[in-house]
This record gives sequence, structure tokens and C-alpha cells, in this order.
Amino acid sequence: MNATIATSIFGVFMVATVGLGLLAVRGRRTGAGESSPKGSLAEWSVGGRSLGTVLIWVLMAGEGYTSFSYLGAAGWGYNYGAPVLYVVAYMSCGYAVGYVVGPMLWAYARRHGLVGITDMVAHRYGRPWLGAAVAVMVTVFLLPYIQLQITGMGVVVSTISYGAISLNWAYFIGFAVTTGFVVVSGLRGSAWVSVLKDVLVVGTLAFLVVYVPLHYFDGYGDFLDRVVREKGEWLTLPGSGNSPYGQAWFATTTFLNALTVVIFPTTVAGYLGARSADGLRRNAVLLPAYNILLFVPMLLGMAALFVVPGLTGAGSNLALFKLVVDSLPAWVVGLLGVAAALSSIVPMAVFMLVIGTMWGRSVLSMLPALRAPARQKRASQTVVVVAGALALVMTYAAPNTLVRLSLISYEGMAQLLPMLLLGLVWRRLTLVGAVSGLVVGVAIVCGLVFTEHDPVFGVNAGIVALAANLAVALAVSYAGPVDQDSRPDGEVLARDPADGDPADPADPADPDAPGALSPAPGDAPAAGRR
Repeated sequence: MNATIATSIFGVFMVATVGLGLLAVRGRRTGAGESSPKGSLAEWSVGGRSLGTVLIWVLMAGEGYTSFSYLGAAGWGYNYGAPVLYVVAYMSCGYAVGYVVGPMLWAYARRHGLVGITDMVAHRYGRPWLGAAVAVMVTVFLLPYIQLQITGMGVVVSTISYGAISLNWAYFIGFAVTTGFVVVSGLRGSAWVSVLKDVLVVGTLAFLVVYVPLHYFDGYGDFLDRVVREKGEWLTLPGSGNSPYGQAWFATTTFLNALTVVIFPTTVAGYLGARSADGLRRNAVLLPAYNILLFVPMLLGMAALFVVPGLTGAGSNLALFKLVVDSLPAWVVGLLGVAAALSSIVPMAVFMLVIGTMWGRSVLSMLPALRAPARQKRASQTVVVVAGALALVMTYAAPNTLVRLSLISYEGMAQLLPMLLLGLVWRRLTLVGAVSGLVVGVAIVCGLVFTEHDPVFGVNAGIVALAANLAVALAVSYAGPVDQDSRPDGEVLARDPADGDPADPADPADPDAPGALSPAPGDAPAAGRR
């Protein structure tokens, strides 16, 4: 009976989620001054560049609060304690960096009619093939993150069904719901569903943060006293046991992720969907408040140490749900499962959307038959299905713990920082220098991660690779010839619109607009095509 009640509630909300995505698309109206016609690739992938402050806020907050937050954060709180606070630290610092970087990327993309980071790279260096190569690399590092969300949602579905739904079927349900949702609704639908998700997340966590200490302890005083007396090791770095996540790892991971999050393709999709640069600045100020919620699963993970001791490996990711499944009514468990599942669906949808857009715009568009904007959108939607299927296969074949998957994605994506951010503000960085640095950085990351040398000497492996990446990029750029690019700085470099960027938000370029040209292989993209 409990399984029936919980899964019925879950099923109703999943149908409502897909319906909300359809409603977002059907209710779409292209107003004056908006850059993307209904049905275009830019409308599907970046919401027509017209999302207001509220939708951008919930969308970007939704990317920061994922199934990792419900499961991985509680699991790390259970296993290690204090090291998990790196999540709060890097996200808060990342929002500060995004206050500057977000408007700059927004203005650059609007001026040149770009819809993602691969477009930006191709335009900056005048090489469409480079955008295609970066799209392939980014896909490799994003697939583990999609796998993370499928794993998280599968665990949630199986748990709230009281074991009635097997884990393998739960994984497939997560894949099927998200893939169907994102193909139909795009970024705008994800933003709408984020509103529903946030209401449920705030409500369920507010309930749990009160319920758990009162139900299992004599309130917070007794709970925290027991933590200090019996689990004091969890309250300081490097945490419990033989954790390798000490002070150096914490500092370097916070620094690396704070820089990386602002160029993460899903973050950039949020930037490019905004109606204005001022909206992005407001979001950068408001978003850190959402991080307060992250303390709840971390705290509850530590509470689980006393209630459900002995969880090991990937089982520790269930620490939060183990606390509540057997002690709460089935309908409450169902609502908790819906909140956690939507925390998987929203970010997973945006990740799949970004991969589809990158391939449709930067890879498949190099084929003459797929160069037309309408065909690019259909190709992008097809890639979404393929990417989701690959992540599903990875989930079955190579499961891993949630935090490790997250770290691998960030460490790999961090290697794009010199090529993208440095390249957009410094003209002297050459194509050969940027590519050389990227190759070195990715090689070092893969070598360290796959030989299990992360952290390396207590330091995040990604930042070691990034330091080598930057050193090589600078050395090659200074030692080699200057790139012969006749375009003026205003066409190549990015500036914050508050500093006088010539982008015109009322009349931006858009490659999907009627009569717009798509870059052909071998042509310099976007420059002068406004």
C-alpha cells in the first residue's frame, strides 16, 4: 500500500511535469524586440533570449540544486563531514565571478547571434572546426554529469517505491521522462518546471530540517551535542577516516569550481536565455541565498550516522532517504521523491539540451545537408536522445558515486578556461597557444583521474592540469607568430555591456532569423553577419 501511494503521487507529478513543459511551449508568444522566432533553434535552446529575472533565477538555482544535493551531499556528509562544504563555498564564489562574466558572455553572444560556448570559441578564433572539436570534448565531460542525474533519479524512484521498482527500471524511467520533456519543451520548459521544483524543494527541506532532529533526537541541542562528542572528526578537515580531502584540496577545489561554473555550458545557457544583462547581475546577487538550502542535506547526512549506521560505498548516497522512508507517511515520502526527482530532471534536461545544441550548431552543421536552421534544430533534438541513451548505458555499465562524477566533469570543463575566458579578453592568445594548452590540460586531467591520483599531493588534480594548460597557452602564444586575423577587437573580444559593448539588446543578431546565414565549414563564422 505504501509503495502504491508513493509511486502514484510520483507518477502524477511526472505527468504534470511533461504537461507543464508542453504548456510552456504552447503559451510562447514572440513579442516585439525578441530575437528568436517561435520554433527556432535559439527559441528551443536559449528560450528565445527572453527569460526574465524570475525564470532565470529559478532556472540557474535549479542547476545548482540537483539530485547530488539530495543524495551526494548527504552521502558526503555521512562519509566525511566537513569536506562537503566545498559545494557551498564554490557556488557562492562562482556567483560573484558570474556577476562579471555573465553579462560579458551574454552581450558577446547576442551581438554575434551565438547560442553556446562552442559558438563562442568558433567565432573568437575564426575556425568552425574548433567549435566542433570543443563540442566533442565537452560532451565527453558532460555525459558523466547526465549519468549522475540518471543515477540520482533512479535511486530516488527505487527508494520511494519501497523497492517495488527495481533500480534498473528506475534508471530507465529517469531517462525516458527527461528525454521526452527536453525534446519537446527546450530551455523555456525547464525554466517553468524549475518553479514547481523550487516550491517542492523549499517545502520538503524546511519540513525535514525540523522533523528529523525532533523525531530522532531531543531537538538540535541533543543532536549537535552528540555530533561534537561522538563524531567530532566529521566537523574539521579532512573529515572522517582516511579522507584525502584536506585544506589544500578544499581551497583548490573551491577556486577551480568557482571559475569553472561560470563557463559550464548549462550556466552559459542560462546566461544566454536572459532578457538583459541587468537581470543576470541581479541573479548573481540573489542566488547565494539559495545555498542556505544546501546545509540541510549535509546536516541530515550527519544525523543519519546515528540512525542508520554502517552505510558504505554508493549506499551512503541513500543516507537522507533512509532517515525518512520508514518513519513518514507514504504520501510525504512521495512528495520528497518528487522534489528529489525534479532536482534531477531540470539540470539533466539542460545538460542534454546543451549537448544537442552544440552538436546541431557546431558539429552536424558542417554537413551541407544539415546547415539550414530548421534542420539544425531537428538534428539537435536527435542528439539529445542519443546523448541520454549513452548516459543511460554508462549508468548500467559503469556506475560510480555521485560526487566523483561531479568532480570529473568540473575538472575536465575547467580546461576550457584559458581558451574561452582568457581568449575573449586578450587578443594576443593565439589559436595554436589555446589549443596546445587545452590538449595538455585535458591529458593531465585524464591521466591523474584515471590512474586514481586525484587529489595529487592533496591538491585538486584539475587545478594542476589548469596551471599547466595556462603555462603552455601563454608560452606558445608568446613564442609563436601572432594570429593573422583582420577583424577589429570589437568583433573578436567581449566586454561587459555596462562598459560600452555595442550589442543592441533590442535588435540582436540571430542565426535562426529569416534570411540569416549559417557558417559554412571553412568560413569565418558570424563576423559581419548581422
